This record gives sequence, C-alpha cells and structure tokens, in this order.
Amino acid sequence: MEIILLKKVENLGALGSVVNVRPGFARNFLIPQGKAKMATKANMAEFEARRAELEAEAAEVLAAAEARKAQLEGMVLTIKAKAGNEGKLFGSVSNHEVADAINAAGVAVERREIRMPDGALRHLGEFEVGLHLHTEVNATVKVVVEAE
Repeated sequence: MEIILLKKVENLGALGSVVNVRPGFARNFLIPQGKAKMATKANMAEFEARRAELEAEAAEVLAAAEARKAQLEGMVLTIKAKAGNEGKLFGSVSNHEVADAINAAGVAVERREIRMPDGALRHLGEFEVGLHLHTEVNATVKVVVEAE
C-alpha cells in the first residue's frame, strides 16, 4: 500500500516521501495518528498545497526539541533510593523516576522519551541515561543514585 508521509517517521522516511508499507501498518498506525495519507492523486495535490505549512510545523517541532536538549545538557540528577550494605537497591530506579526527577528540575520530558537499554538501575552510583527527544535529537543526562 502506497502512502504519503505527513511527518518524518523513523526508519521509514521523511516528510513528503511516498513509501510502500503493509496495509495494516498504514490503516492501524500511520493514518489514524495523522502521520500519513493514502497516495491518491487528490491527496498528492492536497499535500503539495500544504507542503510549506507542514515543513514549517516540522521545523518548529525540531527547534523545540533542540531547545529542550540545550536545557538537558550537563544536567546531573540525584535520586535517593533505599539500598543494602553492598550498594544494591531494594527495588530499582526506572524511567518513571528519572522522568519525575527531570520534570521536577523544570524541563518537560515524557517517560517514553527516556532510553535505558540495560534496563532499570539496580545499584548505587553514577549512570548515563539517554533521552530521545525527536527523530534527530538525542540528549544524555547523568543520574546519581544515592542511598536514603
């Protein structure tokens, strides 16, 4: 099924690309979320008429993500958790706690933007946590886990 992308979609294409995807992916995800339209002649003409508006909107979203990245660079978060004598936590520090700490510091971040490929933090110490703010913008914050 051919579709026109109305927004940049990671691992698929950029704004305005005509790509071929599976029908279920288009019907159930891309079209309902407003990321794509069917590639008909009428939709192609409508897209070309709105192209400048969509590109300006995409640039605005990218600029906002860059501004949030500038606020996050060099940020050091301290999270207190209960721990045993050997430095192992009773529980863990997940992306939910990290998102709450960043939001408390004054930068709006959603929990789904936090990337912790090794899973939740289960020991005391300093850790680098990645944030995926936009398809083109990634940031890193330092998280220090201390005992209560």
